[in-house]
Amino acid sequence: MSAELAAYTTSGGEAFQFWVLGTVAVVGALCTILMRRAVHSALCLAGTMIILAVFYLANGAYFLGIVQIVVYTGAIMMLFLFVVMLVGVTAADSLKETLKGQRWWAAACGLGFGILLAAGIGNASLTEFAGLGAANSAYGGNVEGLAALIFTKYVFAFEMTGALLITAAVGAMVLTHRERTERARTQRELSEQRVREGTHVPPLPAPGVYARHNAVDIAGLLPDGTPAELTVMQTLRKRGQIRDVSTEALADLKALEQRSEERLGRDRDDEEATR
Repeated sequence: MSAELAAYTTSGGEAFQFWVLGTVAVVGALCTILMRRAVHSALCLAGTMIILAVFYLANGAYFLGIVQIVVYTGAIMMLFLFVVMLVGVTAADSLKETLKGQRWWAAACGLGFGILLAAGIGNASLTEFAGLGAANSAYGGNVEGLAALIFTKYVFAFEMTGALLITAAVGAMVLTHRERTERARTQRELSEQRVREGTHVPPLPAPGVYARHNAVDIAGLLPDGTPAELTVMQTLRKRGQIRDVSTEALADLKALEQRSEERLGRDRDDEEATR
């Protein structure tokens, strides 16, 4: 009797877990569609999937929980991230609709699905508790029951899902593969092109300030003490990751010149004194 009552009641810990993790899952789902960067959206979706796995584990569906983490979050979502980073989807990509009105159709379909889902949950019969015990006992275990359903009743959907994943992987390789349409130019041809265009013909100077630094984020100094712009990568310059040591270097050069002048002046005085 106590077991039956426990099945129909929810403890305080379970309720706390549901409301906290459910809120985080909903926030992650909203961030998935509201984030401007595709990588951030994929990470939010991965967090939502992990929370769903925790729900499965808390309800005793240990196999589904592990599969949710290993297969969906660990494999499929990482595949999504790999494809997104490989293709290079950024917020600067064009957001122009190729199909007119597709956002309105998507919003209408989402609203209709939400209404159907709410109506189905509202009309569901909750008078009796349907646990995993009866479902597992029919096939001798949780894994056996899932295998029986996947390879009998839902075998077509299972095969279609596998075909969809394979198609997505092939599509990712096709999108990232770029065949060379022209012959690769040789070093001589590249040098001749630089000469014709009047760009920097010799090799670029090395980074660093004379021989005291050799870091790539420190600009080299010209003989007059000014920093050379070509000694640092444009990527680091745009990111603002260049250490500016020009003031310090100029101060050191000024002090060195002053000491040299003092030493030369002292030498001249000594020569005149000896004469």
